[in-house]
Amino acid sequence: MRKLLLSAASVGLIAAPAMAEVSDGKVKIGILNDQSGVYSDFGGKNSYEAALMAVEDFGGKVLDAPIEVVTADHQNKPDIASNIARQWYDNEQVDSIMELTTSSVGLAVQALSVEEKKITINTGAATTELTGAQCSPYGFHWAYDTHALAVGTGGALVKEGGDSWFFLTADYAFGYSLEENTGNFVKEHGGTVVGSVRHPLATTDFSSFLLQAQASGAKVIGLANAGADTQNSIKQAAEFGITQGGQKLAALLFTLADVHGLGAEAAQGLNLTESFYWKRTPESEEFGRRFLERTGSMPNMVHAGTYSAVMSYLKAIEAAGTDETEAVAAKLHELPVNDVFAQDGKVGANGRLIKDVYLMEVKAPADITEDWDYYNVLATIPGDQAFMDPAKSGCPLVTQ
Repeated sequence: MRKLLLSAASVGLIAAPAMAEVSDGKVKIGILNDQSGVYSDFGGKNSYEAALMAVEDFGGKVLDAPIEVVTADHQNKPDIASNIARQWYDNEQVDSIMELTTSSVGLAVQALSVEEKKITINTGAATTELTGAQCSPYGFHWAYDTHALAVGTGGALVKEGGDSWFFLTADYAFGYSLEENTGNFVKEHGGTVVGSVRHPLATTDFSSFLLQAQASGAKVIGLANAGADTQNSIKQAAEFGITQGGQKLAALLFTLADVHGLGAEAAQGLNLTESFYWKRTPESEEFGRRFLERTGSMPNMVHAGTYSAVMSYLKAIEAAGTDETEAVAAKLHELPVNDVFAQDGKVGANGRLIKDVYLMEVKAPADITEDWDYYNVLATIPGDQAFMDPAKSGCPLVTQ
């Protein structure tokens, strides 16, 4: 009997660390994004719902520890975002922050997280700087980036003869990155950039900017903005008769939520690039319909990407046997990503998730068979073409 008791005690000693390896007795994830401004439909509270779905689908626990998700609105302001992130890390035991719509916010929180030695997974921010010159050993970029958007939407329009461009650009890191990546792609393929103009985030009057674009004579006006800014640009461009005059609009970052907000009548014929579409596979459709039931809308790539990011983070903790940052980051780099968002995805040395993206065309209203059925998938762009080679990204962590 004594031997049995000792054996049982030994098993207990071996098993006990599983719980002890989870800091604070729980895993806590923060979803930090814009919930009240121009990007509130782009990610917003529905990204929080996507994170909750991932936790529920994972089983609510990892390494026998409960999983919590908290959320906050950063109002598209890097200083507010950094203050929330520091409060979460220092006082509320948050282990990882995700989503981070708005590139300036994403860069600020990723930099802070290096100091705090915490993992960030950007799904809402776009700039390639996150995995380039400002990359982090604990930073990951999941859903899309400005390079993929340039290759997808920019590539399609250049092939169609759109070889002269003028950019209408949001005046912060995201807009600059999107303009630069797309402009470089256009020029590499024999086109020209005839000019650009920058507008404040969340402006309501695009008239002066659109008139400059119209006067440029460029075949393509590249909208290097997103969310409500892009919707308003398109609406006001119609008032000036820009497309009727023969110029094309390139919505360089436009998602399903934006198409729904703008309306199929106004959006029909637009080319855009997303890394997820709910109706593409049976698995994505099942996920989409569950998401619709709880939110009232179908997921775009940011929502599905957030689901995938949370799921991958939890799988990495499980595989590492701990939520310790170094170990989890190593597993995130190592493990393949297979879920409703990505198939055979892999994480590069710079933290970039490399997966296929899709060139879409918005259907004509007559071709829409049900609510949210907005896209024709024109082409699949392999991940190694859509995303920059990590060795060429400029990330100092990658051995050249």
